[in-house]
Amino acid sequence: MPDFIHIAEQLAREAGALLREGYGTTLQIEFKSAIDLVTEYDRRSEALILGGLRGSFPGHAVLGEESGRTHGDEYEWLVDPLDGTTNFAHGYPMFAVSLALTHRGRLIAGVVYDPLRDELFAAEAGAGAMLNGRPLRVSTVTDLGRALLNTGFAYDVRTNPRNNLPEFTAFLMQAQAVRRGGSAALDCAYIGAGRADGYWEFGSKPWDLGAGVLVTREAGGRATTVTGDDDFLGQPSVVVSNGHIHAAMLRVIHEASPSTS
Repeated sequence: MPDFIHIAEQLAREAGALLREGYGTTLQIEFKSAIDLVTEYDRRSEALILGGLRGSFPGHAVLGEESGRTHGDEYEWLVDPLDGTTNFAHGYPMFAVSLALTHRGRLIAGVVYDPLRDELFAAEAGAGAMLNGRPLRVSTVTDLGRALLNTGFAYDVRTNPRNNLPEFTAFLMQAQAVRRGGSAALDCAYIGAGRADGYWEFGSKPWDLGAGVLVTREAGGRATTVTGDDDFLGQPSVVVSNGHIHAAMLRVIHEASPSTS
């Protein structure tokens, strides 16, 4: 296999260094919707990554959060240059760079880089997951009542009837605790690292999830839609877990909102 992961790690670190420069400074902020914002650092980070990908893999397709899709061959990169933009803009220290590569729609490589903690989560299909070179494994928690869960809310939370509030309430009552960190990439990678046990969300995008989910899968975890479909990329829902509590999570979601999708 070509050295996809090495290039992805290098570009993620370079983009992360750029984000560190901008963190805590006065930012130029634009709003794509009422609560969906973008900064100049989203665009600068994406431009850096796209330039690197075009130079290394000129035939590959790219799906970027800010630039959209450019078509290419059977390989496609999923690029989130700044996952956690709202956190970044407010000076809240949880955001990351996320790069994932698919081949014919199947995840084969991914990196999530947290520039403030200098933590790089990386995974290749069939080769395991690593954090700064250390092998990762998911947690051994088997009881939902002892599980720490993560979740998020889509930018249309104020208008979309599928706003995750019933599910959030249900998990608050049944899990040990629920966190809302604001970076789906880190939320998913943390499950692979054993720091959390499960994650669910509605309305996430492929660039949010691809790399972090591959980290968790390669660390022994599982990811599906809320109906249990393993092919979650591009679908309106995702559930990620250590595998042990997956069925219990799907059940809670189904009971909270029978019209799952």
